[in-house]
Amino acid sequence: MATTVGTEDTIQDLVKNLILLERDAIAAYETTIEKLSDTTIASQIENFRQDHLRHLEVLNEMAAETGAEAPLEGDMKQMLTTGKVTLAGLMGDGAILKAMKTNEDDTVTAYDRAAAHRDAIPKSRSFFEKALADERRHREWMERTAEAL
Repeated sequence: MATTVGTEDTIQDLVKNLILLERDAIAAYETTIEKLSDTTIASQIENFRQDHLRHLEVLNEMAAETGAEAPLEGDMKQMLTTGKVTLAGLMGDGAILKAMKTNEDDTVTAYDRAAAHRDAIPKSRSFFEKALADERRHREWMERTAEAL
């Protein structure tokens, strides 16, 4: 399911939707860690989850600075992001990572758009670009690791 995050008209709506996206991603990472059988892979996934927690922290600060709503939990999309990981768990670690790679596709798209948002100031643009680099790194690792399994 393709994301629309990053197409918002205002920075406040963008920040709110990025917070939701990060909360959904964190839930998906937690489900992934529970489902993985390989503890080495689970450890790397935990490192990526920590990146998402840091992104959420910065986004919450941005929400306070811009007056954006800062949701305290994910939205309905969380059921999709965690559900596909749960289903993939029936087919093994490689399938789980492939499911997570599709979740990362959405976060890459969202941060790519956010970095180009017309209301992004240099400070927020810099954060969006850093988060985008993190998401690309996560996606590439998941794709490469899934193929190797």
